[in-house]
Amino acid sequence: MTVRLSRRRTLVLAGAAALTPFAAPRLSRAATAHEVQMLNVHPDNPRQRMVFLPRVLAVEPGDTVTFLATDRGHNSASLDGMIPAGAEAWDGRINEEVSVTLEVPGFYGYQCTPHYSTGMVGLIVVRGDGMMDNLDAAQEVRQRGRAAAAFDEIWAEAAEMGLTG
Repeated sequence: MTVRLSRRRTLVLAGAAALTPFAAPRLSRAATAHEVQMLNVHPDNPRQRMVFLPRVLAVEPGDTVTFLATDRGHNSASLDGMIPAGAEAWDGRINEEVSVTLEVPGFYGYQCTPHYSTGMVGLIVVRGDGMMDNLDAAQEVRQRGRAAAAFDEIWAEAAEMGLTG
């Protein structure tokens, strides 16, 4: 049984708890929508070209991330070996928004397919039980071109955010 308390709070009663007047109800968290821009030039640093903004994003299970086609010529696609086991890969089309709902905790590396070698890559971290299960595998994926240096910076940023342990 689900009871909407407000736009952001939902009371969820399940199983025997729904039938027992003395059971403490559990509040579930509403999913959040996030946006990542696909840009030709970083708005605060014109030296950074072909970027996702933000390039490191932490979310909760069930949240949706929409990659916005802010500038033309970009897409978002998950990187092989850089998503958790059981998670769905995605491959957006050039010049189109793509939305992904991330259910499995862990590290999700992604790229702009035509600009991968220029370092247009990013990372989403889905918090929760099992989040660290694919960290080593994701960090060990060999990157090419400027993507290698970009991921060095991304992993350092994720560490500064307290996401890597």
